[in-house]
Amino acid sequence: MPIATIREFLRLEAAAGIVLVLSAVLALVMANTFLAPFYRVFLDVPVVVQVGALVLAKPLLLWVNDGLMAIFFFLVGLEIKREVLQGELSSWSQASLPGFAAIGGMAAPALIFVLINLGDPQTLRGWAIPAATDIAFALGVLALLGSRVPAALKIFLLALAIMDDLGAIVIIAVFYTADMSLTSLGLAAVGIVILACFNIFGVMRLGPYLLVGLAVWVCVLKSGVHATLAGVAVAFFIPLRAKTEDGESPLEHLEHALHPWVAFAILPFFAFANAGVSLEGLTFASLLAPVPLGIAAGLFIGKQIGVFGLSYGAVRLGLAKLPQGISWLQIYGLSFLTGIGFTMSLFIGTLAYDDLEHATGVRLGVLLGSLLSAVGGYLLLRFSSAPTERTSFEAEMQQT
Repeated sequence: MPIATIREFLRLEAAAGIVLVLSAVLALVMANTFLAPFYRVFLDVPVVVQVGALVLAKPLLLWVNDGLMAIFFFLVGLEIKREVLQGELSSWSQASLPGFAAIGGMAAPALIFVLINLGDPQTLRGWAIPAATDIAFALGVLALLGSRVPAALKIFLLALAIMDDLGAIVIIAVFYTADMSLTSLGLAAVGIVILACFNIFGVMRLGPYLLVGLAVWVCVLKSGVHATLAGVAVAFFIPLRAKTEDGESPLEHLEHALHPWVAFAILPFFAFANAGVSLEGLTFASLLAPVPLGIAAGLFIGKQIGVFGLSYGAVRLGLAKLPQGISWLQIYGLSFLTGIGFTMSLFIGTLAYDDLEHATGVRLGVLLGSLLSAVGGYLLLRFSSAPTERTSFEAEMQQT
């Protein structure tokens, strides 16, 4: 990945993390003041789109979760394709350590949640909630540390988060689908074939891809498979290697165009719509209920164990190498930050539970686990690393 692209991405994600925090705080304020009725009414506003006999009628909250988040996953799909073909995940030496860290960071939190909720099939549906990492929040915390954090550590976190997103996509596809409509899935498959033909025959204009992609999203929405997966599927067919006259591929152009909108509009709006949990009647016992406790423990404890443990084991066994300029203490501090689940954890929570009691528990657990992880990671990295002179790589990033 070009240095200028890395620098732009890290700066954008760090700023987006601050906007996410403000959106979540605003939601909490509105949900716990005289504004609470307006907050609930706003999210319940019915939005209807009709084209002939096709009718899509959902409250605003579901349009955010099924529609806007499909755009987010579309961007994630673009990033995964580029990283796998040309970027930080394009070779085993680059992808191995982030890959092992991501696997550990998904498995250990899920296991902790399962152990705490064992015996209750209903609450066990949330096992994947603490497996997610919010890259924007995590990079936002790293940005606060300035020169105490080497650029290589930020790139490692970026690669880990992309692998984590890929794992979340697989989990959603396999474990969080409702009863499926074979007719709608068949129509979506036809759309995918058309997109593949566009790619094979060298179609470079984005219009045809986006038009067919919209049709695929509608079909997937009606199929019972979660509609956000349509975004990922469509992204994989956007051309990357072919360049247009301005030297950018259609994928790179689309990624650069979408990134600010996703970072500063879609994700903050999602956070605002989903983080507003009422704290009325909240007691310490509420935090010890199986769902919030399982999520918070999974994010704060499970991520540390999984990310650091599997990373250390992979390096000791010769399956991966520790990046130059990064210490094990810094990797451990980073493992705290991967426990900031927020956006993705809240999203998976909306798929796992559809009742108010469990939804409230999800929000409490995600907020508590993410807060503890952010504070713990910041303090560990802050006091374990002294400000360092820029390496040639970092200096070049600064000058780009």
